[in-house]
Amino acid sequence: MNTTADQILSILEEAGEPVSGEEISKKTGVTRSAIWKNIKELRELGYQIEASRPAGYQLISRTDRLLPYEVKRHLKTDVIGQKLEYFDSIPSTIAVAKELCAKKPIAELNGTVVIAEEQSGGVGRLGRPWASPKGGIWTTVILKPEIPIDHVFMVTMASSIALVRTIRKLYGIGALIKWPNDIYIGDRKVAGILLEISAEAEDVKHCILGIGIDANVPPQALPANLNTPVTSLQAEYGEPIDRPKFLAYLLREFERRFRLIEAGEYDSIVREWKSLSLTLDKRVKIKTPRKSFEGVAIDIDEYGALIVRRDNGRVERIFSGDCTPA
Repeated sequence: MNTTADQILSILEEAGEPVSGEEISKKTGVTRSAIWKNIKELRELGYQIEASRPAGYQLISRTDRLLPYEVKRHLKTDVIGQKLEYFDSIPSTIAVAKELCAKKPIAELNGTVVIAEEQSGGVGRLGRPWASPKGGIWTTVILKPEIPIDHVFMVTMASSIALVRTIRKLYGIGALIKWPNDIYIGDRKVAGILLEISAEAEDVKHCILGIGIDANVPPQALPANLNTPVTSLQAEYGEPIDRPKFLAYLLREFERRFRLIEAGEYDSIVREWKSLSLTLDKRVKIKTPRKSFEGVAIDIDEYGALIVRRDNGRVERIFSGDCTPA
């Protein structure tokens, strides 16, 4: 959506009543013909705009797309999400974020959020395919964190907390975090997080944080052969959610906790994560590239490692791997 379309939409939104083409022309500095072309574009994007002669144009209803204009209507952040890159359909928001990082200085990209209505090649942990049909929230955040490399997993923890808090505050649904990076409602997965890091020695150059949420996706629209039972926010809430509002709120919740991490307030993040954990105090099965075992998840440390007491009494710290109920 171009700048002129944004301006026209803002004028119609503020008016709350019909606005003549002449008045819009004066405020935007474009011709009546250009106004009509932009109105047509807005309608194609899902906005319902009525036109009548002599009254003019009136905004009747909004689009349900994750357009930058719609997200920024609700956005209350200083950095995260102030720059938005929107796409209708792309292979992967993470791939686009990587391309941006290869072309532009990271300092300029910090806080940039890439959004797609759908992904044709979404990727989850360990390179697994991630189904990303229309109706979901498929997004990637580019970050230049001032965080020691041994605490960078805190970014995943902060985003997990932000996701759960957003679901709970906006819709009253009791979501929880399953270590290391999944969000569950009951026994069904509703969202996942993927963190990729670019570093030199002990210096974190940048992070790419991928977030995938089954928002308004009917569970039957997802592949039937998934290993994990899935659900969506729409299915749990009983009606479609406001995706732009959800994303804006999520970015605000994440920015608050990201600041805590950069300030070295690790304990507060760990405490909040523990209070929202689906994994702790449960019997689990751990599978890593090197071994598999069962035990009880008893803690998580400030480095993001899951502490598991094995059946033989031995305590192990797990930094990565699959964790499932035993």
